Amino acid sequence: MGDMGGAQVTEAVAGAVALLRTATDRDWAGTRAGRLAWSCRETAEHIASDLIAYAGQLAGRATTAYVPFALTLDDGTDHDGVLDVVETTGALLAAAVATTPPDVRAFHPYPFRSADRVGFAAMGVTEVVLHTHDIAEGLGLTYEPPAGLCAEVLGRIFPHVQPGTDPWRTLLWATGRADLPGRPPVTEWRWRNNLVVGTERLTLQGVTPAAAADLAAGGDGGFDWPDGGPYQGTRDAAGMLRKAYEAGVHRPEWGVFTLVRRADGRAIGGIGFHGAPDEDGRVEVGYDLVPAARGAGHATEALRALAGWALRRPEVTAVFATTEPDNHASQAVLARAGFTRVADDAELFAYELRGR
Repeated sequence: MGDMGGAQVTEAVAGAVALLRTATDRDWAGTRAGRLAWSCRETAEHIASDLIAYAGQLAGRATTAYVPFALTLDDGTDHDGVLDVVETTGALLAAAVATTPPDVRAFHPYPFRSADRVGFAAMGVTEVVLHTHDIAEGLGLTYEPPAGLCAEVLGRIFPHVQPGTDPWRTLLWATGRADLPGRPPVTEWRWRNNLVVGTERLTLQGVTPAAAADLAAGGDGGFDWPDGGPYQGTRDAAGMLRKAYEAGVHRPEWGVFTLVRRADGRAIGGIGFHGAPDEDGRVEVGYDLVPAARGAGHATEALRALAGWALRRPEVTAVFATTEPDNHASQAVLARAGFTRVADDAELFAYELRGR
């Protein structure tokens, strides 16, 4: 999968508008949009409102709430005019995504109160394709967006949803719009932007399944790495994340994070959990750094932050890690981060940090 951005927003909007322009002579105001309570006209206006809202969040660098403005159409705007507005707001979101630096995050309430440019692009595409489906269903039109676009959306903001052989049907199922053989009906749903944990010098950015697939395949995952990165441990962890996603057992907040340096926006390593906490509340953590970034305390800083985040969760009682006996650098990192050695043998030393 490639990086999701403004081009995907443009692609989604163009496909939606092309279809809906074939039915502007229909009664949009008097026709319900699929399973929604809104009419087709209200749903089309909602698409435009979401696109401009997302563009505003990114352009305004809003960090605590939605920018307080609303989209209002002129009286007498016909259906073609509404689609003109959808095209325009789509172009504004595409431009905002394209011009926003990768490290910028703006407010979005769910689930971790922020999203980056990729997240806003994915949310915009999702709003467009799902609500175009709703309108098309109401008007009796046939609509199916490109499978690759749907797979990108699923891999970016639906990391908790097991992928299927048909990405469009999977997305419809995940949002309560269709049945999928072998899976129970969905009555409530949310997308999930990635978690980011901040430190003084770093941001620990949750790796999405789409980014993990690219990392595992030898790509950069959408991050800017210095020479020598990412380290093999990060690629291996990304591969495990991808397998968990494909098996339907991935828990996004207990996944892999990339260490991004605030000073220059470069990715210098990886850190993450080996899975969700066990029945005793213990969760295992691992980490690595590219060689050029070692010796500056970044691993200690990242480990303190992620272990602290985990121990604030009610289901976690302890964070533990293992290291080889001759890996003195890793042992020093664990000690500086407050971990205590609790067991050792000829092959591994075990360290633990418990909650208070």
